Amino acid sequence: MSDVFFVGCGPGDPELITVKAKKLIQKADVIVYSGSLIPEPILKLCKKGKLHDASGLVREEIFDILFKNAKKDKLVVRLHDGDPSIYGAIKEQIDNLKEKGISSQVVPGVTAFLASAAALESQLTLPGVTQTIIVTRAESRTKVPKREKISELAKHRATLIFYLSVHLLSDIVKEAVEGGYKKSTPVAVVYRASWKDQKIVKGTLKDITKKVRDEKITRTAIVIISEVIDSTTYEFSKLYDKKFSHGYRKSKVK
Repeated sequence: MSDVFFVGCGPGDPELITVKAKKLIQKADVIVYSGSLIPEPILKLCKKGKLHDASGLVREEIFDILFKNAKKDKLVVRLHDGDPSIYGAIKEQIDNLKEKGISSQVVPGVTAFLASAAALESQLTLPGVTQTIIVTRAESRTKVPKREKISELAKHRATLIFYLSVHLLSDIVKEAVEGGYKKSTPVAVVYRASWKDQKIVKGTLKDITKKVRDEKITRTAIVIISEVIDSTTYEFSKLYDKKFSHGYRKSKVK
């Protein structure tokens, strides 16, 4: 029996795949992939393996493909967009395989919020602004614990990042303001980060909903609420300050 590999292929740009992920895809006998979220050039890396589009399958069908092929000692890859550990539903698959005696390995990938930050040319943590990133999703069919309500998370005034939630943007804005963000707080929405049709919409909590609606963005977008977006007021890093000493460099101020 072989291990099953849960592999993140990155956010969209085929060149953002890791070397390890690329090698596994090239050698795979079987790949179960996440539908239209996986770029065609990445799927084409699989020269000999059989491809299964998971978008038309249910949990039990996916598990059956993974289990039966791993049992036959085939190289099986469950291919996820971005990183498998972020809203990837891998634990239920890994646990089911473990019960059947099949081990798993997880290969991380570049996730969409990092690709979004790159597209924005933004630093998600800035000295003097915030040192905290909160990654979450708005409540819809998947429930969110009460302690993780947007209005509660907003109290931290940190960099607040939403997956799978752009269609609920008006609710996000309402709760973010209720939680303490000013209506003037910058917001960026990045549609299909790193793909060729990537689109960036910037605004504030006051006007972002209309701007996104005008662009007809309803899915596949990351929402970032934070003062770090296009910030002009922040502190310089202490790490490279000439007065700062650390294990590799002494202060250069006498």
